[in-house]
This record gives sequence, C-alpha cells and structure tokens, in this order.
Amino acid sequence: MGQFTLNVGANPVAGGVQFRVWAPAVASVEVEITGAAARRTTLQRDGEYYQGLVPATAGDRYWYWLDGTLCRPDPASRSQPDGVHGPSQVVDPAKFVWSDSQWRGAFLEEYIIYELHVGTFTPSGTFDGVISRLDYLLELGITAVELMPVAQFPGNRNWGYDGAYIFAPQNSYGDPDDLKRLVDACHARGLAVVLDVVYNHLGPEGNYLHAFGPYFTDRYRTPWGDAVNFDGPDSDPVRHYFISNALYWITEFHVDALRLDAIHGIYDFSALHILQELTRSVHLQGAALGRQIHVIAESDLNDVRVITPEATGGYGLDAQWNDDFHHALRTLLTGEKAGYYADFGAFSDLVKSFNEGFVLSGGYSSFRRRRHGSSSANIPPGQLVVFSQNHDQVGNRMRGERLGEHITLLQMKLAAATVLLSPYLPLLFMGEEYGESAPFPYFVSHGDAALIDGVRQGRMDEFSAFARQGIPPDPQAEDTFFSAKLDPEQRFVGDNASLFSFYRDLIRLRKTSDSLARLSRADMQVIAFEEQQLLAIIRRNGDDQLFCMLNYSDRSCIIPTSLANGTLRVLLDSTGNYQSGTCVTVYSTRPATFPTLAAFGVMVYRTERIT
Repeated sequence: MGQFTLNVGANPVAGGVQFRVWAPAVASVEVEITGAAARRTTLQRDGEYYQGLVPATAGDRYWYWLDGTLCRPDPASRSQPDGVHGPSQVVDPAKFVWSDSQWRGAFLEEYIIYELHVGTFTPSGTFDGVISRLDYLLELGITAVELMPVAQFPGNRNWGYDGAYIFAPQNSYGDPDDLKRLVDACHARGLAVVLDVVYNHLGPEGNYLHAFGPYFTDRYRTPWGDAVNFDGPDSDPVRHYFISNALYWITEFHVDALRLDAIHGIYDFSALHILQELTRSVHLQGAALGRQIHVIAESDLNDVRVITPEATGGYGLDAQWNDDFHHALRTLLTGEKAGYYADFGAFSDLVKSFNEGFVLSGGYSSFRRRRHGSSSANIPPGQLVVFSQNHDQVGNRMRGERLGEHITLLQMKLAAATVLLSPYLPLLFMGEEYGESAPFPYFVSHGDAALIDGVRQGRMDEFSAFARQGIPPDPQAEDTFFSAKLDPEQRFVGDNASLFSFYRDLIRLRKTSDSLARLSRADMQVIAFEEQQLLAIIRRNGDDQLFCMLNYSDRSCIIPTSLANGTLRVLLDSTGNYQSGTCVTVYSTRPATFPTLAAFGVMVYRTERIT
C-alpha cells in the first residue's frame, strides 16, 4: 500500500473515528452520530478545517451541523446509503480483504476497453451483476473494463454524470465493498479497471458543497452547472479535494486508470494546471503502489498539450479520446452532416485520422466557425482512444438509438474493423459487439419537481428541430431506463451471432498478431484509393506483415496488385467468402489474381512468401 491516506471525511482510527472537513464559510461545525442515542460533538477549528476524534464506529451514520442550524452530509462521504439527501456513513477501508496482491496493472498499449453502464449492463444493475458477466468479457477478448461514473447521484437511475458525492459509490449499485469486490474479480481475470470520474462539475441535486466553502466559481460557465474553483481565491483546498479523490480510487479501490470526463469544462489559469498536478500525483502514487496507473482524458479541444510530457510543456496525461476518428467513420458510413458532423464526411477525413489522429488539427471548423485543434501527427498512437460507438455518441441522440439502426451488418463489421485494426487504443460500448438492439437514451431519477421539468424541457428544446421524428423519451420515466437494459442472448441468433463472432476474431487477431499489437505509425503504411474508397493498411513488425483491406463503398472492387506480390494467407474475411487460413497467390503481372473485395468488405492477409 502506498503512503496516501485520505485526510478528509470520516476515518476510523484507534479510539473512534477521526472527522475532518474543510468549511471556511462557517463559524462552527458539529458532527452528529444518528440513531436512537443521537449525539453531537463539536469539532475543533484547524485553520480552514474542522476536525476531531469522535466515539463512533464503521457503519454509523452521521451529519455535519454548520453553525448549529444547517444539517448536511459530508462532502467526502465514503457512503450515502440513503441517497444524496441522507446522512453519510462511516466506512472502514481496511475491512475488505483483497486477493490481488500480485496484480501490477497493464501497459496502456494492451488495453482493449469495454465501456459499460453498471445500471443497464445486467438485469440487477449492480456491481455484483457486472461480476457475473466478467467471464463473458474475457471470452470476447476485452482487457480493460471501463465503468461509467459510479459516484453517488440522486435517485436510482442516471448516466452517472450528475454525481454529488465523488467519494461514495452509488448506493443502488451496491456498497463500497461491492465495488471493491468487482475490481478484485476483474484483476483475478487479468482485466484492468478504468473508472470514469467527473471533475468539471457536480450534479444539480444533492450538491451541498456551497454551504461549506467556495468549491465553485461564477467566473466560468459549464453546460452542466457551476464550474469548479480550481484557480480562484481559496482554491488550494478545492484542488486537494479532487486530487485526493483521484488517489482514493486508485489506492482504496485498486482502480487502474481514471477517465476524466470533459476536461474542456475544467478551467484553470494558474501556473500549475490542475490536470498536470493531478496526473503527477496519480503517477507518483502508482509508483508507490508498484502498479501501472493511467490517466485518460475526454476532451473536444484537440489540444495535444493534454498528453504531451510535462518536460515539453504538456500536462502529461497518458491518453485522450479522439472523437474525430469516430466522426470521420460515422459520417462516411451514414452520410450524416448535422451538428458537429458538418466538419466531416469525406473519405480523406478517415485517411487523415488513420495517419495522424486528429482531423481538425488547426484548420477551419465550419461547425465552430473558427480554427480548431492542433496536430497529433507526432503523438504516439497508443495515446489516442478510438471507437465507433460510446455512451455520448449513442445516448446524445434524440432516441439514443445505436449505430446498427442506420447501417447494414457488413457496415457494422467494417466499423468494428476500422477501430480494431487501427494503431490506436480501441474502445467498445457495451453491446455493440453483437449489435444490441436496446437504445441508450438519456435517463435520470431526480426528486425535485422543478428540476425534472427543466430536464424534460431541455431535452425538448435540444431536439426541437427534429420534431418530425417525434419527441425524445421522457428522461424521468422508469420505462426509459428499462429500455436501455442489455439482452446479451441476442448474440446467439442470426446476424447478431455473425457480428459477435467477427468481433471475437478481430480482437483475437489484434492480440495475437505482432504487427497489430504494436501501436506504431513507423510500422504502418496507409494507402488510400480515393475513387474506389478503398483503404489499404499495411502493418509490420519485423518479418510479420499484414495487409488490411477495407472497402467503404457500396460497390465491390478489385484490390490493386501493386500492393502485394507473392503468397498471402487469409486471416479474416468479413463476407465469409474465404475461410481463415486460405492461401492466395498474387502476381503483379496478373491483375485478376487478387480476390475481389465486396462492398463494405474487410479482408486481412498475412504475407507468407514474396514472389
């Protein structure tokens, strides 16, 4: 165990529980242990903090009383068993017995990420439910499980981005030990765990931090709520609070990587940016723990400073999501041009993303009506996460419908191959591997009537231009949530079975092929045939050479024989025309010797012998 110890909240020690809370906005703080013999104890002031040893034990529930009149949960609560409006609960972090002492994490290049929402991934919607499906993910070939945010949010149904208690696992998913049991079970199977955390805002319901101190600022605005005070007066303890949270997840819960949500909503103009300080702290703690720990950003800034090393002026994060790759792929397959898709749609966009990463790399963006981004051409591809679907790109649509509603089975296979044959870190969104038919609409379960009305109206306003398509599902309705529940039995039937088999074959090929497993542009050649919309990707590692042929047109085409000369072994054929292992001999002087690639087809060959 590393040296980090959480020094805020309620920490069991010899003789009771040590309470400590930052509360510069009040003159006194008392802690009340609830129950039949409820009692209050006055905490002693220590600068801007209040602290004290109180006779209590793990399992006790408690409130903070501010100035003797205002009753509030603990900002650093480890557990909110009665939800965001109830008392906090003392948790003993040493109680859980781990079995992963030999686990050292995984290198980022080994990550094949599976993003899931705990509440809809299984019928039970719990941490234990996820455990019941880990062997399935192992069968698929996944190496890293990414949990959408699990911090305590209001009610029982939410995407997780409305969390109000960032240290407390969501009570409807299970208690803190249930989450630890899930992480432990992942590690027992060789699966890394990525946790999505939200440091750009807190949810609108149950967020009582304003009463304690200036956690937030009105100098900046976010689309989701008050911006966090990372650089204004009294911001040092705020930074400490969020950095402590990051260290808490990797230390007490053994999480392997943090995915920081929407860092473009994090504002900090201080000399040491909060992202840089947080990442540095996480890496130091990872070293102290003897584990590989990674920090991954979601950002729409296309700013390579996020993932360039501190020594060269960057923030030093390990990786970031690349939405441009998704946008280039989706618009090419569907022809969509609405909203931020306006900047994409050309075959050359996908080619550029394969070669460089970002498509918008400093040029003009018609959607933003300004120049946007910086070039990622010199960024190692293992620092960019790519996908054909994720929770945002599915769930932010009006109905939350998945990509499979808009394209054919062969196109679905093509999308999967585009992601998994790329030199980037691949991410799958739960259910895409078999073409899950359930949508992933936006859902909440707020308790405040005015807030519910506001969320409903906001969804209506957002999609007012799509009125002819109907109205958005009611985000507050229980049926909207239940409509998102997965049905993995679909993977055994018809086209779903074919797609699932193809995903497994793709992942297996990526993991077992030296050429694909090594994430390097130096060993990759991208050849684009614009007229045919044919992409040839040659991946090499030593003597191992793979030819990946992807046809993005609705017409079959002859693969140019200039690409290869000799005997090739078929490793993968999305159309089913060639069995894996079939050998094809290609002569540059005989154009007809290369097989025809079907419309939206994918074929992967390995060079066996050069003629």
